[in-house]
Order: sequence, then C-alpha cells, then structure tokens
Amino acid sequence: MTVTSETELCAALRDAKGPLRIQGGGTRPIGKLEMGEVLSTAGLSGVTLYDPGALTIVAKAGTPVAEIEAVLAESGQRLAFEPMDHRHLLGTKGTPTIGAVVAGNISGPRRISVGACRDFLLGVTFVDGAGTLVKNGGRVMKNVTGYDLVKLMCGSYGTLGVLTEVALKVLPIAAASTTLRLDGLSLERAVAAMSAALGSPYDVTGAGHAGGATYVRLEGFGESVRYRAAELTQVLAPFGAAIPCDDDPWHQIREVTALADVPGDVWRISVRPTDAVTLLPMLSATDAVLDWGGGLIWAAVPPGTDVRRHMTRGHATLIRGTGHGPAFHPEPAPVAAITQGLRDRFDPRGILNPGLMT
Repeated sequence: MTVTSETELCAALRDAKGPLRIQGGGTRPIGKLEMGEVLSTAGLSGVTLYDPGALTIVAKAGTPVAEIEAVLAESGQRLAFEPMDHRHLLGTKGTPTIGAVVAGNISGPRRISVGACRDFLLGVTFVDGAGTLVKNGGRVMKNVTGYDLVKLMCGSYGTLGVLTEVALKVLPIAAASTTLRLDGLSLERAVAAMSAALGSPYDVTGAGHAGGATYVRLEGFGESVRYRAAELTQVLAPFGAAIPCDDDPWHQIREVTALADVPGDVWRISVRPTDAVTLLPMLSATDAVLDWGGGLIWAAVPPGTDVRRHMTRGHATLIRGTGHGPAFHPEPAPVAAITQGLRDRFDPRGILNPGLMT
C-alpha cells in the first residue's frame, strides 16, 4: 500500500488490523521483517519550502534524496551530513528518500566535522500508531521549540511514527576541497594517522581507510585549503608521504563499495577508533572499510559470526546477511524499559515495524 497524503496515511494507520512494514524508497531492507503489510511513503513527495537565505529546506518524506540535492545545488548548497546510498552495498533497487534518511539518521563521512542528520533536523511531521498527525519543531531554526520529538523520531526507523514531512538545515557547498592519501599503512598506523589529522587544528572533514589507502579530506576556501593541506602534510609526515588524490574516494567510502561483492555478513560497527585495531582481527574480517577516523567500521565477516561477542563497548548493526542475533544491538535493561515506554505511548497497538529494533 502506497499513501499519497497525510489524510490517507492517518486513515491507513487508524484502520490497520495488523502489523505494518514501513518503507520509504525500498533501498534498505535492514532487519528480519517477515510479517505485516508494506506501507510505503514514496507517494508523499515534493519540496514544499526552500529558503536559501535561511539555509532551510522542507520536503515530504517520500521525496528522492537526488531531487533534494539537485534543488540545493542550484543555489550552491548541500545536505552537509552527506547521507549514504545503501543500494551499492545491498544490491537493492528503489530510490533513497529523505524520510528514510531521517528515520535511520543516515550520516556520512562529514559527520566527524559537522554532525549527524539529527543535528540538521529542524522539524518533523509524522503519524503515530493511533493514526494521529503530530507536528514538532519548526521550519526555521529560530522556531524550534517545545519537546524535542524531532530528535526522538530521527533514528527510530519507523517504530514510533511514520514521517510525512521533514525540515532540514542546509549548508553551502565548499568552494574548494582536497584529499590527502597515505598508502600501505597497517590498520594500527592508519588509525593513528587519522587520529593525528583529526587532532590537528586544520578542520578535517573526512578521515577514512579503504583498499589499503588512508584518506584525509579538507574543505573550505581555496587559499585556506591549500595552506591547511601543506600544514597537514607535515603533521602526517611520520606516517609516510601524504599525496593529493587525483580522484574523489569519498563516494567509495560513503557507499562502502569495496564490500558490495564480498561474500559473508556485513556489519556496521561503532566503536572507539583505537578498538578497531584489536576488534577486526578477532572477527576474522575478510575486508573492511573505516570511516569517522576509525570510529565507524564496515566489516565483512564469515556468515553467522557473533560480532557482539567480541565487543566490550560500542554497538553493532547487521546490515547484510543472516548474522547472529537481532539486527540492532540489544539495549541495556534500563534503556530498553524507556524505549518500550515510548513505543507504548506512540504505538500502543504495536503495529509499526514490530520486532525491527528488538
């Protein structure tokens, strides 16, 4: 079932007789959702407000991300949190939508410098499990007041409500960008190099490791980027020669393209950067991509590997494969009790993506 209006969505949720599988563009089927009728928000599409001067865009949840990026690019602006397109990694079809990006708090390499999707979310409109339309936040930064349901909805994966519209802060596209590459570093040295770059005063906006190469990105005004690149080259000198990239590796890091054809389970693991050095060997990972200076690991591991058994902190999400245990990391009992209380309030009948995050 695809809804095309908020009124239709309210009715669909109010009249639902059983579980519903909430779907945006259908590009990211994470979790073992085998029950329930599919309810798609792809019919709720279109940019409803764009004010370049206020750095604000408002769009219906089913609006393709590519459409939003095209509208922003005309005014020299962008979604600064750099959302990932899962189709490359998962081999799926469909079209990434802005509602799904918000529902998953999908954030790319630039998160280390500007923040995550939730940090740019100004307002949301959604329908809860009882079929009630709820609006929270605002359409401009100065109007964001009241209870912060905006942050609550971001990352809830449709378990608390179905998004119909989102308001986001945007930022200008950088005038210049350069990426420095270090080759042949061990995992330990790569993490140390990225940490050195991120600890420098040179405003690094990307730090990743893939395919045996380590990458560090700088963005800003041209003269500033040139100066900072020269200085950062000296900071990285103990790790080898940092050379400017001829191409842009951030698409490959953001989309994790290196793991697209690698067999086995793929996990998204969030840890301290230094933990990656000891964790990956324990997992017998066949390949891995590091982002956020090593704080985000995309790991391809043998099917059925119990990744969480080797972790003492952080969290791991099964992105592709059969895995071991639930797709999402189990919450500590006190947090799980709060989560269940929220679900009871927003979805009293338990019809919204039941079982997805448990």
